[in-house]
Amino acid sequence: MNEHRAPKIPPPVVVAAVLSAQRLLAGDRRGGMACKAAAGVLLAASAGLSTWADLAFGAAKTSINPLRPERSSTLVVSGANAVSRNPMYLGMVGAATAHALWRGSFRALLPVAGLVLWLERLQIPAEEEALQAKFGQAYEDYKERVPRWIQLPSTLIWLASRDRLRAAD
Repeated sequence: MNEHRAPKIPPPVVVAAVLSAQRLLAGDRRGGMACKAAAGVLLAASAGLSTWADLAFGAAKTSINPLRPERSSTLVVSGANAVSRNPMYLGMVGAATAHALWRGSFRALLPVAGLVLWLERLQIPAEEEALQAKFGQAYEDYKERVPRWIQLPSTLIWLASRDRLRAAD
């Protein structure tokens, strides 16, 4: 194992910094009606996903503290966690993306990319290592079934593979 340590900055604080950076990059810019509508839908979906995951953790009476992933007492694999191993982070990324859309700024997407990199390189590996150490084979099985970010519906996967096969002919 690589001995990843959980960052000392809570992910919501990083998201707040991302939102501030987006504000600086976009200035007073606001997107048009279509951008604002898309932002509203994405924000609602992101908040719903995060809330769904948070409720499952509450029902399981396990820790959601990202600074101390080793304190998890239960491996939550149902609900939102059946489609993503990181639904709360997916919700955070979705909310930050919605903010960029609302502002109508491509530059405001740059901090979102930074957030994804931070999560992908620092936060999530530390959590995965702690969960692997704590739950062993059960966590390995979960990782095999559920992707780190999101599960595409099987129909989309089938369509993508069918198109790929046609291109190979």
